[in-house]
Amino acid sequence: MDELSELDELSEEEHGHLWTEEATRRDAELDADPSRGRPAEDVFRDARARLR
Repeated sequence: MDELSELDELSEEEHGHLWTEEATRRDAELDADPSRGRPAEDVFRDARARLR
């Protein structure tokens, strides 16, 4: 079984735990190297462009 199909079997609590871990990991990455971040304005502009 692949990782994506395994996600379907998780409870809401387990999904929440995984998202919390991911957010914590990303936050630590940005703390370690702030230059990797992007201004929100740029992120939203690029997201809008992709939706067109």
